Amino acid sequence: MAQTEHERRQTAQPPDTEAPGAAGAAELETDVQTEGAQAGAARTEAPQGQRAGDAEIGAAEAGKTPDEAAGSEAPQTADPQAGAESEPEKAASKASKAGEAASLKTKVEQLEKKLAESKDTLLRTAAEYENFRKRSAREHDAAFDNGVSFSVTALLPVLDTLELAASAETADESYKKGVLMTLEQCHAAFDKMGVKEIEALGKPFDPELHAAVMQQPATEEMPSGTVTQVMQKGYLLHDKVVRHAMVAVAE
Repeated sequence: MAQTEHERRQTAQPPDTEAPGAAGAAELETDVQTEGAQAGAARTEAPQGQRAGDAEIGAAEAGKTPDEAAGSEAPQTADPQAGAESEPEKAASKASKAGEAASLKTKVEQLEKKLAESKDTLLRTAAEYENFRKRSAREHDAAFDNGVSFSVTALLPVLDTLELAASAETADESYKKGVLMTLEQCHAAFDKMGVKEIEALGKPFDPELHAAVMQQPATEEMPSGTVTQVMQKGYLLHDKVVRHAMVAVAE
């Protein structure tokens, strides 16, 4: 019985010691294979993740979404009909651009023509206005001169009477002084209106300014054609004759 139990212990002891070792070895081998598989998956997934990250970074820099970036990187197949359709499209585009250029050129020419016509119209209007302004000024001056001439013509007989009274002999000095003062005021008023006396005595006869009413014999002092005597004074309003001077001329 004792031997049998000893032998039983010897036969039972090895399986007790070897079983845990075999199970642990199997578990270690399984863990190593699992870790190797995970490491291999990590090695294979790492480049893919890195490439995806690079694609996302490039898409962000280009202002595109990752899907658009992935779509742009995808190879494109060439359409065999694309080259055949591009030539007519290019020709049509050139023809359209040429038509637009011709239309714009025509519009520019029309606008330039209208501008030239408008400029010519404005120049004509400005010239007509300038002529109208000058004509109006001349008419205004002529109307003023005609009014002054009418007034001077009406006052000249009064001036002639005052000159006769001033040249007449009188014993009343106060009376003569009053006449001379009135005559001076008349001359001053005529000067303000632009009325001047025509110089005649001793001057060559001028039919534009003088009216010959008498002839006298010529002398050394008064040669022929010289005004020898003034019977009535003549006056000018600026350059216009208000009244011709009535004179005697040497013959």
